[in-house]
Amino acid sequence: MTSPINLHAVKAIYLFELARTWRTLFQSIAAPVISTSLYFIVFGAAIGGRFTAVDGVSYGAFLVPGLVMMSVLTESVSNASFGIYMPRYSGTIYEVLSAPISAFETVLGYVGAAATKSMILGVLILLTARLFVDYSIQHPFWMVAFLVLTSVTFSLFGFILGVWADGWEKLQIVPILVITPLAFLGGSFYSISMLPPLWQKITLFNPVVYLVSGFRWSFYGQADVPVGISLAMTALFLALCLTAVWWIFRTGYKLKN
Repeated sequence: MTSPINLHAVKAIYLFELARTWRTLFQSIAAPVISTSLYFIVFGAAIGGRFTAVDGVSYGAFLVPGLVMMSVLTESVSNASFGIYMPRYSGTIYEVLSAPISAFETVLGYVGAAATKSMILGVLILLTARLFVDYSIQHPFWMVAFLVLTSVTFSLFGFILGVWADGWEKLQIVPILVITPLAFLGGSFYSISMLPPLWQKITLFNPVVYLVSGFRWSFYGQADVPVGISLAMTALFLALCLTAVWWIFRTGYKLKN
């Protein structure tokens, strides 16, 4: 009995994308871990010692979920966008499109590899954080669930970005001018309850708030936004990304021309 999914094709794309990570190990893994460690040193140790606990959690420990989520967000977008842009740039995407591979299998290979890289990075940052601060994970199942959901969702978003971009400048402009500011303003370094009431309401329009809040809840059982709403907003963004990817393959937008 044949499988309804061409697993050989998915595996080929998936392993090819993962192999690129090992070839650029410093850029893909080491650099994000080192830069996040610097955040722990500067904010957790140097500045955190001047702060009181945030919602009963030491500031260093409070930073852990936010920094992990910020790294996973940015790396998911970067990995997925670069992963699909390079075949378009070199022209090898036409080999994939002409092969007996469905759109679902193509996306599964590219997005699966990007999400895997992001999850590996998230776990490495969590392990590295142990060297600087002591933290706990009250809900490990939900911690893994938010990590997987975020990695997959923003890898899909990165895939869309990689298809949309028609130059290296466009490939970088969204992560630099949109994703990074949203991550910094999404509660990665602070609780939004510290903000004035008006800014608290404005901040709720930032989708990253729900991701960081839900992920932090899985650690300490406390959140700026109810965890149910965080899950619902993440699922909504995932559905929007899936719809956009379906439309791209349905119309051949920037893939077949």
